[in-house]
Amino acid sequence: MQFGLDRFLQDPAIRAPLKGQRVALLAHPASVTRDLTHALDALAALPDVTLSAAFGPQHGLRGDKQDNMVESPDYLDPTLGIPVYSLYGEVRRPTDAMMASFDVLLVDLQDLGCRIYTFITTLRYVLEAAAQHGKAVWVLDRPNPAGRPIEGLTLREGWESFVGAGPMPMRHGMTMGELGHWFIATLGLRVDYRVITMTGWEPEAAPGFGWPTERSWINPSPNAANLSMARAYAGTVMLEGTTLSEGRGTTRALELFGAPGIDVPRLLADMRRIAPQWLLGCVLRPCFFEPTFHKHQGQLCAGVQIHVEDPTHYDHAAFKPWRLQSLAFRALRLQAPEYPLWRDFAYEYEHERLAIDLINGGPLLREWVDDVTAAPEVLETAAAADEAAWAAERAPFLLY
Repeated sequence: MQFGLDRFLQDPAIRAPLKGQRVALLAHPASVTRDLTHALDALAALPDVTLSAAFGPQHGLRGDKQDNMVESPDYLDPTLGIPVYSLYGEVRRPTDAMMASFDVLLVDLQDLGCRIYTFITTLRYVLEAAAQHGKAVWVLDRPNPAGRPIEGLTLREGWESFVGAGPMPMRHGMTMGELGHWFIATLGLRVDYRVITMTGWEPEAAPGFGWPTERSWINPSPNAANLSMARAYAGTVMLEGTTLSEGRGTTRALELFGAPGIDVPRLLADMRRIAPQWLLGCVLRPCFFEPTFHKHQGQLCAGVQIHVEDPTHYDHAAFKPWRLQSLAFRALRLQAPEYPLWRDFAYEYEHERLAIDLINGGPLLREWVDDVTAAPEVLETAAAADEAAWAAERAPFLLY
């Protein structure tokens, strides 16, 4: 198969409309060709493309920032001599001066298929700016490694944030190119937009179910280390809003969770008793880990690793990471009713609302966890309705 970047580089006819245009690139470390050349370097080598600027999202164009809320500066590329603007530094939205640096913006960002992953928010912001300034945006499309499944509650009105770009469920099942079309329609934008589509993408095909396993995996953000993380992320990302470790400071971040003193055998037993149907499609392995930085640094944590790599036990259609992680929170609340589970801190520069609510696009998930008398069906009914509505809403925008 070919990604959008590969097609763009190989076919001069695709690039022909760019003649005489100043071209900018929005990219990150995973923006690479099949032979692992970074998109910025590959574009710079094209004689028919005039590169005038580059942009980096959260974690930077080259992926230099390890954690959230660690900003990247603007700088001048030492080789190409073009400005590199940060959209996760002093600003989140491109300024007028930034927009004046190009005519066409190429967007080549590897997404993880999760609403909270901020690259889709950055896509929304540049589309809005492009509409305002009369600029064109081309998305060089890439696979959604989490595939087509939909899961989670839809973000509620008024809960938009940098980790909540719009009213979609946690696991949206779309590509960046498809999301661009949805943003334009939903926001009523008038913008010159096109998608350089992939060829041969088969999101229902094993073993990748969205990710072509013959392609090298490059971390799109520092803790997105492999396909297992991408599959689990729609659930494990909620750990960022809790006092539990999501494994930052270990080599398997966002594939496991835990904290000192947790009774893991009881936790797993309660999870299986309460809602065994939410644990299908994976294997949960009790484990211990000691983060070298971040939450519980230097402390031995008892926890659980979510295994979704072995095709003999991974069931792509059955695996529900958002429900699984929600169930783990409920089981911990039963085990330790007074456990300070919800992390009260500034999250993506939001100071007034709890991080767990920002992550979920509303308080419903937290309220369900804390009300230990609320049956799993309460959360299931709400989520299933949102998932069905999203399946219908996204259908006209699917390109593959």
